[in-house]
Parts: sequence; C-alpha cells; structure tokens
Amino acid sequence: MANVAKKVSWSGRDRDDDEDGRAGETTPLLNGSGPGAAGSGRQLTPSSFLRIGQLSNVDLNEDIHELETEVPRQRPNEIPHNEKLLSLKYESLDYDNSENQLFLEEERRINHAAFRTVEIKRWVICAMIGILTGLVACFIDIVVENLAGLKYRVVKDNIDKFTAKGGLSFSLLLWATLNASVVMVGSLIVAFIEPVAAGSGIPQIKCYLNGVKIPHVVRLKTLVIKVCGVILSVVGGLAVGKEGPMIHSGSVIAAGISQGRSTSLKRDFKIFEYFRRDTEKRDFVSAGAAAGVSAAFGAPVGGVLFSLEEGASFWNQFLTWRIFFASMISTFTLNSVLSVYHGNAWDLSSPGLINFGRFDSEKMGYTIQEIPIFIFMGVVGGILGALFNALNYWLTMFRIRYIHRPCLQVVEAMLVAAVTATVGFVMIYCSRDCQPIQGSSVAYPLQLFCADGEYNSMATAFFNTPEKSVVNLFHDPPGSYNPMTLGMFTLMYFFLACWTYGLTVSAGVFIPSLLIGAAWGRLFGISLSYLTKGSIWADPGKYALMGAAAQLGGIVRMTLSLTVIMMEATGNVTYGFPIMLVLMTAKIVGDYFVEGLYDMHIQLQSVPFLHWEAPVTSHSLTAREVMSTPVTCLRRIERVGTVVDILSDTSSNHNGFPVVESNPDTTQVAGLRGLILRSQLIVLLKHKVGFCGRANLSLVQRQLKLKDFRDAYPRFPPIQSIHVSQDERECMIDLSEFMNPSPYTVPQEASLPRVFKLFRALGLRHLVVVDNRNEVVGMVTRKDLARYRLGKEGLEELSLAQT
Repeated sequence: MANVAKKVSWSGRDRDDDEDGRAGETTPLLNGSGPGAAGSGRQLTPSSFLRIGQLSNVDLNEDIHELETEVPRQRPNEIPHNEKLLSLKYESLDYDNSENQLFLEEERRINHAAFRTVEIKRWVICAMIGILTGLVACFIDIVVENLAGLKYRVVKDNIDKFTAKGGLSFSLLLWATLNASVVMVGSLIVAFIEPVAAGSGIPQIKCYLNGVKIPHVVRLKTLVIKVCGVILSVVGGLAVGKEGPMIHSGSVIAAGISQGRSTSLKRDFKIFEYFRRDTEKRDFVSAGAAAGVSAAFGAPVGGVLFSLEEGASFWNQFLTWRIFFASMISTFTLNSVLSVYHGNAWDLSSPGLINFGRFDSEKMGYTIQEIPIFIFMGVVGGILGALFNALNYWLTMFRIRYIHRPCLQVVEAMLVAAVTATVGFVMIYCSRDCQPIQGSSVAYPLQLFCADGEYNSMATAFFNTPEKSVVNLFHDPPGSYNPMTLGMFTLMYFFLACWTYGLTVSAGVFIPSLLIGAAWGRLFGISLSYLTKGSIWADPGKYALMGAAAQLGGIVRMTLSLTVIMMEATGNVTYGFPIMLVLMTAKIVGDYFVEGLYDMHIQLQSVPFLHWEAPVTSHSLTAREVMSTPVTCLRRIERVGTVVDILSDTSSNHNGFPVVESNPDTTQVAGLRGLILRSQLIVLLKHKVGFCGRANLSLVQRQLKLKDFRDAYPRFPPIQSIHVSQDERECMIDLSEFMNPSPYTVPQEASLPRVFKLFRALGLRHLVVVDNRNEVVGMVTRKDLARYRLGKEGLEELSLAQT
C-alpha cells in the first residue's frame, strides 16, 4: 500500500482553501509524506511516528506550490483505499489543561465569588445553546413543511390532470425533475462549499468528543450549509430525515456560543473568554449534541442519554445537569415557537420535529405471550440492520475509490433523487390498493385509478415527507394498507435509504430506518392478526412501533438513549420494556455480523478513534513497544533560533515538546522538567517574550498573560508568519514559566492497557515515556494507541498513511 493516494475524507479537500485563506486555520494533509508513508506501523522511520501533533501550522506558499505542481497530472479514476489504515492527517485536541505558572497564578487569583460567576456563565451558555438550537429546528421544520407542501401540491394537481386525459409520463418527468433540481442545489453547496456538512454529522461529532480534530466540523459556515442542505435534501424527496443533522447543528451552535466570538465573521464579543480552550469547548459541544436530539424528538432525557452513550468520552455529574438543562430549554423553545406558528399558542403540542403521536395504552397493551414475538422482531431488526450496514459499507468503499470528484458526487445525488421519484411513481402507478378517503388523515390523497371517494394507499407512503409516513404507519386504523403494498414499499425503501446514506448531501438516517421498520413491523402485525383470526392484541400499529425500534437499533446500535427517545416521542411508558427488549436483541444480533453504521463510517475514514478499552489481548505490549521515538526535546533555556528551526521543520510536525534540564555546552540529556506545546511556543515567538541573554540587544520585556494564549485559540498563526531577525535568533528563551511542569508520564515497562486507560480517561494528547532516571525515552500519542485493534485473527496493527 505504499502508493496510497490522498483519499476523500470528511474534510473533503486535499487542501483546505478556507474563506480567508489563512493557513493557520486549516488542517491539511501532513507534510513530508514519503513513498513509505503508508507502510506498516513497524516499518515507518522512527521520527515519523511523532509527525502527528501539528497544530494547524502549514506553509501556505508551499501548499499552493504543491497544488500547482499537481495540476498537470490527471486525477486518478480510482483512489486505492484500505480499511486497515490509520490516517496521520487527523490531529488531536488538547483536553488536558497545561498547568503552567500563568495558569496557576490566574487560578489562585480567582476567589470564590469569581468561581460562582464562571459557573453562572456556564448555565447561561447552556440556556443560549438550548434556545438557538430550538430556533434552528423551528426554521428547518417550517421551511421544509412549506416547500414540501408546495411541491406535493404541484405534482398532485399535475397527476390528477393527466390521469383524466392520459399522458402520466409528463407527471413522472415533472416529479423527477423537481426532485433532482432541488437535490442538485443541496448537493452543490455541500460538495463545493463545505464537504464536512455531508451526512448526519453524528460520526464527526463523535470523533470530536473523542478528542479528534476534524477540520471545519464546528464552523459557522458548516452550520449554514448543514441547515440549507438538510432542507433541500428533505424537500428533494430523498429517503432521508432532518433529525440526525440537528445533532451536528446543535454542536456547532454550542462551540460558537461558548467561545464568545466568531472567527469566521472576525467578531470578538469579549465575553466567555475563560472558556477558550478545548476542555471547556468539549463539554459545551456535548450539551449542543443533546439539545439537538431534544429538539429533533422532543426527548430531553433521551438527548442527555444520547450524549452519554454515543458522544461524550468524558463525563461528570455537574455536566449531566447542565446538559439536561440545555436539552429542556431546546425542546421548550421549539414547542413554544411551533405552537404559536400553528395557531394554538397555549397548547405546547409540538415538543419535537417528529412526534409519533399518542398510543392508547388501554387498547394497545401487551401480554406475556407477545414477549417471544418482540424478541423475534429484534432478531429480524438486527439481521436487516446488519445487511443495511454491510451494503452501505461496500457502497461507501466504492464512493471513496471512484466518486471522489465533487462534480461526480453532485451527479450521483441527482441520480438518486430522480430514481427515488421514479420508483415512487411506478409503485403508486402499479398499486391497486384503494382505501376510502372518508375518515382518513391523508395530507395529499392521490386518486389515480381508484374509484371516486377512494385514494391510492401506496401514495400515502411515498407521496409524503418520511416523518408523516412514519406517523401514518403507526396510527392508521387496521385495514388501511394491503400487505402487498407494505412488502413492496419495505423492499424498495430499504435499498433507496441504503443508497442515499453517504451521498454528498446533509441528511440523517434516523427517519428512513424508522420508516423501513414501521413498514415491515406493520406487515408483521397484519400477518399475526390474520393467523390469530383478528385477536385484539395483534394491533398493526403496535408492531409498527416495535419494527421501527428494531430496525433503527439494528442500524445504529443504540440501546439506552433510543429506548428513552422512543418512549418520550410516543408519550407512552407502557412500551418501555418491549422497546428495551427489541433494541437489546437487535444490537446483540447486529454486532455479531458487523459494527454499527456510525462506527463503520469512522473506521472507513481511517480516524484514530479511541474506544472505551484497549484491545483485550494487548497485555503483552509495553509502552516501549508502542511509543514514538526519537523525541524532539527542548532545554529549559533554549536558543530562539533552535526553537524556530524545530517548529519550521516540515518533516517532523511535532506538537508537544518535552522540556529537559541540561547544560547548553554538553550534549548529555538530563531529566524531564516539563512539556510545552507548539501553540504556546508560537505565541511566545509572536510576542517575543522571554528573550534574554544578549547584552547588545535590548528588547522590551512584557508580561504575557493567559489572555494572549486564549486570544490566539483555536487558529494559531503558522510559524512561517512570524518574523524572527538574525539577532533575535541568537537570544535565549526561558520556557520555565510557560511549560507544564507536571506532565503525565509512564515508565517504559507499563503495559498497553495501562497506558491506554491513563491516556483515554484523562483525554491526553501527549504521554511522555521515561526510564528509571526520569530521562525521556519516547512519547505516546493517539495514533500509537489507535494503531492496535482486535481483528478476526486476534490483535492487529494498522498501517499509518498520509491520507
């Protein structure tokens, strides 16, 4: 695999051309990718292991020059890709606070009242996250409702007109053209403006909360494209939902508000400056993700559990309360605004973007003999979910290899939109399932070839937004659907949804999964009713709910949060136990075949994601075997020129440097004294602080504060933008005040699980490996740990690639 080319990733570009073109704001592919870059982990040159910490510092001119040299070469038709690769492109976030003298002095100055103020600010930020997430959800819902309504009315009038006089092919053409045009716009903005806004965004947020820096994932531009993209893909009739992207949208809102400024708009409001670091930002992003779930499903408790189960890698009790508060405010805001919009201001009857409607407990209880039936449904959901994921896996591999150009991605999205409309039209046209229109709640009843006073039942499933179709399948009275209609719909929609997930459009998989499950669940209920001669307990609506839970659980493998989301969205606790049973079974069965959809997509993008535990068979490995060597160390009092040269070295883009005590006149390395980050060194060089030791050079010494570091966060300038004169290069810089004097260390004999536990639990970016004399022998970073995973034949070591 030595010839692995640059592959398409979530960042979507080989080179980040940001709106204002600052190299310091991007996370491009790491420099120095040589021919052996994709060799196995053991074959890499020692120094290349540490080429992973670059904090967005790349020479823009060099980048442009690289691009120019690549232009004459034709882009390859096929990009080789191997799932057993780990990308060196992704950086880590600094979740560990650097407890240097500046930090400790500031913390000591803060009294009890000031700490109370900081805590109040946290609650205020969470309230603002909830309000804004709720408002964004309202905007999406209202615009989708109006645009989709307009589209369906136009197509319905056209079909009604041509049914009478013949020429229905014009109606098909109109429907397919409308869908393809709307989806084209939605796909264009994603493919060409912000590729990271594609999909639901849940895998990306999961990675962010795990400690991986995905380029542009929490930018304002991403939010705008996400919201516009999801509106256009739902209106364009794709087999998608608008609920998944709400989680990404909530996270972007949280990241923006908590910083008190917008780097994209270049506006600093001078508020919330204390929270300008990765640790604080991560906690607020957890709250944003929960607020997104809460707005999508009207499930504040489900939102908290989702953030805990799927998102946050780090958790504490205070965080739980704040996240719950953000979720509660989010669903209340959405409820209030939508209730006013629908004209019943005091009713508060729209808690989420989707409301599954009330299930009547008295009519729809369950008995002991149904428990095995629910377990069987869970097994079916797990198998179908595993099939969905396996098909989507091969499809995604195909896309990475062949459909990597933005124009091809747009064409594919238009093709899927046109095919979806065509399949829907043909199914409606061929269906002879007519139901009486009286007493039904169909929004756009299509008569087609049915008698007067009747409508086509297939049209209620296809000729509607997916959310409304789900509610119809749950609540339409028995006899509303022909079993053949449901069977054909399930089959077709399953493949359409599978094809659609992974397109370059903003879209979620929650609702399509629920719709597929509700369709086969209702079919299952009708079959049971037929077998039991119409027993009262065999209600199709109840089995539609269980089928929906089984299918979604089988695809995304969530248990705890999904149970609560389903219970809150249906407003019925009665089904709590059956839903749990179905979801647990679906997860166990699905995990036997393949992993969940989100984990699968994280793996396909070669992200160095750290799971909860180290691989179970990894006790035989020690820190000495997994660490990166040699380590670039700095002396406590170092020459400025040396620091500049180390930071400018593109062959070893290290991000953390151990600081050692040693005599400048000798080459002998002494014991570890601390750790300093690339970002801190850049701020020091920029402000020319700490320079000393030259009698003929008088520099104005200024006291650096933590505020200077926070103002530069998160887009630190590249080293190339900092001018250091020849005289200044000869100065000495004292790092004592700025380094972290107590970095985490491990002895070289420590086992991999022990190192993993320390690294993962504390959210570290660097873990220094020392010998028994406290001398630095190596450094453990995220890539060193993520390289090892449990495969089918035991412990596997992934290759590292510059992709």
